[in-house]
Amino acid sequence: HIRFSAGRQFCASKSASSPSAKTLAAIIQRPKSMKKIMTFLFATITTVCFGQKTIQFADSIRKVYNIPEINYALIDSRNTLEIVAIGKHSSELSDTATLKDRFHIGSNSKAMTAFIIAKYVEKRKLKWTTKFFDLFPEWKGNSKSEYLNITLQELLSHRAGIQPFQGNNDPQIPEFKGTKQEKRKQFGQLVLTLEPIKIDTTNPFIYSNAGYTLATLMVEKVTGKSWEQLIEKVFNKDLKLNVKLSWPENQKQKDTWGHSVKNGKLTPIPSTIDYHLDYTEPAGDINIRLTDYIKFVQLNLDGLSGKSNYLKAETYKFIHKGIENYSIGWYNIYENNKELSTHSGTAGTYYTLVHIDRIKNKAYIIFTNSFNTDTQQAVRLIMRKLKENYGS
Repeated sequence: HIRFSAGRQFCASKSASSPSAKTLAAIIQRPKSMKKIMTFLFATITTVCFGQKTIQFADSIRKVYNIPEINYALIDSRNTLEIVAIGKHSSELSDTATLKDRFHIGSNSKAMTAFIIAKYVEKRKLKWTTKFFDLFPEWKGNSKSEYLNITLQELLSHRAGIQPFQGNNDPQIPEFKGTKQEKRKQFGQLVLTLEPIKIDTTNPFIYSNAGYTLATLMVEKVTGKSWEQLIEKVFNKDLKLNVKLSWPENQKQKDTWGHSVKNGKLTPIPSTIDYHLDYTEPAGDINIRLTDYIKFVQLNLDGLSGKSNYLKAETYKFIHKGIENYSIGWYNIYENNKELSTHSGTAGTYYTLVHIDRIKNKAYIIFTNSFNTDTQQAVRLIMRKLKENYGS
């Protein structure tokens, strides 16, 4: 397969289906087989051309919209068809972008938290229909009665009526004490005392970061492990991904700086800044390299094609397609004869966007280290270009 990095084309290891030089020579000697080799060469050349054009387009968009760094990739369940790192770590540094750079993925963390929970549903520690208060009956007395029957599935699909906690006009939160897990419990108890948001045909789901905290409390309860420990076990130990939490470290080593708008200008944010997500970390506080995130998305692509891996194929089907509009950690979209699983993510300084084409079994991933309306527009334009080039 063909890969691209840091704006330059280079060859990576060929896919298992790619013929060797010796095999190609043998094929060429057989006239009836010429069609096969010509088709292979045409596909390879076409991929290279698409990649070169996309790099040029993406870098011009990056510059016009003032984005310091972009990493993006096009993949299928087995191969990375195109992968690029362009730009630099910070608007005020000369460090060049690489594919070893880490990005905060914001709400794309939801799919990863849901993935962990799905594993323990398969282990029968939970059911999708498990009620929250079956695990926390002692919390009933102080909670709103409207929440008494909420389930794990409803929390993960934003149908439990939980207050959004998206950073705008959020209810006042006290300074909770204790470990991160203990603080999430105190936050969860507070959330359940707040007025619910009405779910109806006009608003079939209400996007809620706090709902993911409540779902996380459920899996923490049945496993006896914190969310942080579950991240370590599932992604780093079992799947050998290099997942970390909060902002990428950019003070002790060279890596990306997120950028937010201050006085109309994008300003780099050091990883040492005092920052927290108000106890909704499971909804949006993971950082990861694009190359590792690709492996996570490929597990999903593989599962959607009917193959079981770390999770069962039927679990992937439910996660992505089991519930209308927003399923389990993914938007579930049907439009223009297409089937898509999508999500974006930001905590205000990075912006990431993922589209999975479930029919063509391809995924498009874009990571950036800035966030404002210009960043969003630039990412939309690059996503559109990638899809035009590769037929989604």
